[in-house]
Amino acid sequence: MRDNEFEFIRGLVYERSRINLGPDKRELVSTRLGKRLRATNSSSLGDYCRLLQSPGAEEELGNLIDVISTNHTFFFREQAHFDFMRDTALPEMTARMRTERWPRLQIWSAASSSGEEAYSIAMTLATHVLQTPWHIEGTDISHRILAEAKRAVYATDSVRNLPDALVRTHFQRGFGPQEGQIRVRPELRDRVNFSHLNLLEGEPAFREPFQIIFCRNVMIYFDRPTQEELVARLTRRLMPGGYLFVGHSESLTSINHKLRSIRPAIYQRPIGS
Repeated sequence: MRDNEFEFIRGLVYERSRINLGPDKRELVSTRLGKRLRATNSSSLGDYCRLLQSPGAEEELGNLIDVISTNHTFFFREQAHFDFMRDTALPEMTARMRTERWPRLQIWSAASSSGEEAYSIAMTLATHVLQTPWHIEGTDISHRILAEAKRAVYATDSVRNLPDALVRTHFQRGFGPQEGQIRVRPELRDRVNFSHLNLLEGEPAFREPFQIIFCRNVMIYFDRPTQEELVARLTRRLMPGGYLFVGHSESLTSINHKLRSIRPAIYQRPIGS
């Protein structure tokens, strides 16, 4: 990849998604763009860059953001977050729900990728808040990965470390042509709504504030001003007293924000703010 090609892709991705691709991401970009070169029959990166500048390239620009932004995830990633949600956040929120008369618990998986995070949240809620109405919103910038989340079909190996009882309760095993695959059961899928969203463009059309927001392993791709803007946007959508979970490789210590640090990678919006 030539310097001018990398700088062009880097600038275009930043303009479209605010993802900041540093020099250390050059090899990753080159590898992921190989898929798009093959898909578009481009003979070189130079040809692909020219394609992105041509009239009618909007769909391919979306495909570019898809391949750059897609991240590896798995069920119950960063288990400590789910333990805290189960033991601390959910008891607090269900108690407030009774006294403050909320219609339901609202949780947002803000960068839901292929759905494992949102369904992990859903399994936790289905197990531990049996008498409480709840709903989960899952959003992502990638249309392709959202289609996978809605389909909710995964390799059987993806649940090999989960308790057998949890798998039996919440997944259907495939047979015949679907051997080796599992699917989240419809009663759980129906509690999660997935939609496309660029977290840094406009305001999401959510009518109710969220008691809990997961936005993990997203800020690592942004520069500091973009991180501050994102946290401010998330804070506006978080109910006072609600919790924000970020990735364990992320921290808000170097940016301006209005949240209170509770534990590593867990923050709370103060009540009254």
